Amino acid sequence: MLLAVARHGSLGAAAREIGITQPAASSRIRSMERQLGVALVDRSPRGSRLTDAGALVTDWARRIVEAAEAFDAGAQALRGRRDSRLRVAASMTIAEYLLPGWLIALRAERPDTAVSLQAGNSAAVAERLFAGGADVGFVEGLAVPDGLDGVVVAHDRLAVVAAPSHPWARRRAPLDPAELAATPLVLRERGSGTRQVLDAALAAHGGLARPLLELASTTAVKAAAVSGAGPAVLSELAITEELASRRLVAVPVAGVLLRRDLRAVWPAGHRPTGPARDLLSLTRDRP
Repeated sequence: MLLAVARHGSLGAAAREIGITQPAASSRIRSMERQLGVALVDRSPRGSRLTDAGALVTDWARRIVEAAEAFDAGAQALRGRRDSRLRVAASMTIAEYLLPGWLIALRAERPDTAVSLQAGNSAAVAERLFAGGADVGFVEGLAVPDGLDGVVVAHDRLAVVAAPSHPWARRRAPLDPAELAATPLVLRERGSGTRQVLDAALAAHGGLARPLLELASTTAVKAAAVSGAGPAVLSELAITEELASRRLVAVPVAGVLLRRDLRAVWPAGHRPTGPARDLLSLTRDRP
């Protein structure tokens, strides 16, 4: 208010600039004078003039305003730098089968944001977040890893599959959990969300037998199963085409729940902001 009076030499003109009434402007000036204990403005029929104290306070106020503007410009630059990139870490199934659609939707909303994606198992995603190498992560395990916060963004089921030539493909009765546990399977490596869910589900049935093959990607497990190397356990998201074309056959299993939650995760106490927050909202808009 005081700066506007200094610019215009009139309370009325200052009030019009700010968008308030002249009585409201006078009230603000009187309030400042009471707080400071000095007169700031001389009022006369010819206009309003700053007192010596008013000129000094105006100079201080101008410096404060300039500093505030510089602070705001700096904060805006920092937000612009943050918003110019997004680093995502995701477990394999999410990276291959869900994130492409989410990132396409994000691109429509934020065309100027450069996105990088690092895929690995759920344990690797957590490590990358702890190291500050990602802004948001996506994992497939049974729970949020220690030290992270998270939210469920989707659900998934695991399926036991085999090539059509495998004896299990011709079974009429569902597999018993103990039989599944005792059979060497083509599996993902330890630390993957798929392996965590399977280990937990079969722990009460003797635990998993030594794997027939232990591979580091969903694609590799799927290729091995299709080739007839042995039965495998895979996300239903990953095998839609193979089941439709009969390159793989789903083998029913009784008495065991192979369901898991898919989560977005971030370091505890640091909820995503900017593009990471926008990506999170897009994932939760989808089933």
